[in-house]
Amino acid sequence: MTAHTGADIGGIDLGADLDDTTVAQLRAALLRWKVLFFRQQSIGHREHVAFARRFGAPTRAHPHEDETPPGFPEVLALDSRRYEATFGRKWAAFDNGWHSDVTALVNPPAGAVLRAQQVPRYGGDTVWTNLVAAYRGMPGPLRDLADQLRARHSFGHTHETGGSYAGRDARSPLVAIHPVVRVHPETGERALFVSPSFTLADQQVIGLSPRQSQDVLAMFHREITRFEYTVRFRWEPGSVAFWDNRATAHLVPGDLNDLDFDFDRVLYRVTLEGDIPVGVDGRPSELVSGPRYAGTGPATTPTGPAGDPGRAHPPAGWEREHR
Repeated sequence: MTAHTGADIGGIDLGADLDDTTVAQLRAALLRWKVLFFRQQSIGHREHVAFARRFGAPTRAHPHEDETPPGFPEVLALDSRRYEATFGRKWAAFDNGWHSDVTALVNPPAGAVLRAQQVPRYGGDTVWTNLVAAYRGMPGPLRDLADQLRARHSFGHTHETGGSYAGRDARSPLVAIHPVVRVHPETGERALFVSPSFTLADQQVIGLSPRQSQDVLAMFHREITRFEYTVRFRWEPGSVAFWDNRATAHLVPGDLNDLDFDFDRVLYRVTLEGDIPVGVDGRPSELVSGPRYAGTGPATTPTGPAGDPGRAHPPAGWEREHR
């Protein structure tokens, strides 16, 4: 964990029926540290979705994904065994660029919960960066410039990879124009919202030339990826990460793709319905192409027991560790 980003949460079972006080404490920790990490969790799809639902309405797995675990349309499988068919080549992980999730949508996910089931003994770490810290760390003139700008986000980068994602986006493209600085709807903080994987393909800042757009975006991309704003997480089976997608970007591991790997990497993700971003000037994002992405149901408190009877339970008290 680092001074800007990330908190380890201990002594809590994500498969339990969490009380409102615990949920409120977790939400407060998420808003403060941007990404929470839980270890040694023994939960399945049902508990995963139920936990996510305490913090918002889960969406369908992905706008370009139809193959989900039976009975769980909210769960996206990030499975190295599927990537060759989906993307046209064998990969341990897809999209090695920095990004906030699905910012080609006019209302990108508010948050995401990612659970590791099977991971290699080494490699494959994920890195998050704090977009609020990145904005605050810029000098005043750069903040003033960023406050005024809006940029185009799309899935254009997938068209280079081939596979079903590229074909689906070509038929039904998702495109949105977002403020370069979005105001967080819960904290009021300003975040540098420039999601490189979704802005690099078009490289279009509204009102600027292509060359100017390229230079401005490259500058902001460098700001959000400064080392001091990041945290790196080593996955183990049973690890869970929960991040605020409105205030973070993350880097999917690319090191494993450099290896002739003979292992599988399997994680599952649930995303939460997001709001339409609003800029410093109060103007919302603009939909260019594609629908608003709604949740599959309202946020709710799980009722009744969930999960496996042999699941381990935490001690009565739990505490946040940040180091």
